[in-house]
Amino acid sequence: REREKLVNELRLIGTYGLRCKREVWRVQLTLAKLRKAARVLLTLDEQDPRRVFEGDALIRRMVRIGLLKESERKLDYVLGLTINQFMERRLQTLVQKKKIANSVHHARVLIRQRHIAVGKQMVNIPSFMVRVSSEQHIQHSATSCIKTGKLGRTKRRKAASGGDGDDE
Repeated sequence: REREKLVNELRLIGTYGLRCKREVWRVQLTLAKLRKAARVLLTLDEQDPRRVFEGDALIRRMVRIGLLKESERKLDYVLGLTINQFMERRLQTLVQKKKIANSVHHARVLIRQRHIAVGKQMVNIPSFMVRVSSEQHIQHSATSCIKTGKLGRTKRRKAASGGDGDDE
């Protein structure tokens, strides 16, 4: 039991290019909270105003960040969510899927080094949950030297100091 858990955590870290197990546990906690909320709401009566109101809010949130499809607007589907569905909605994974980066690790580096923007907003958090509406707006940030074609910070410094810069 313990061994499977460790193997699964390592597999997630490898597949999605995470930094440490805490990133896996954080998603597991979020998932557990969502499931718990859904379970509590499912125990209430169908017409209970709290179940209608909170259930709709929960589902709307899930649909907006792309964890549930439009066709799956039921509380039962919230119970069926998996960690992988969460990981697929991370900015890091989507940058790699959109072929902006060559790998998940490259994607993480690009995000941390402020080369990625969602819409006009530069985002440097790999675990950023991307909404479905902003998914097609993932791009290189306006200030990124990849987009502007200018020299980066280090190349600028080397050019200013006389070009060679190999003595460090």
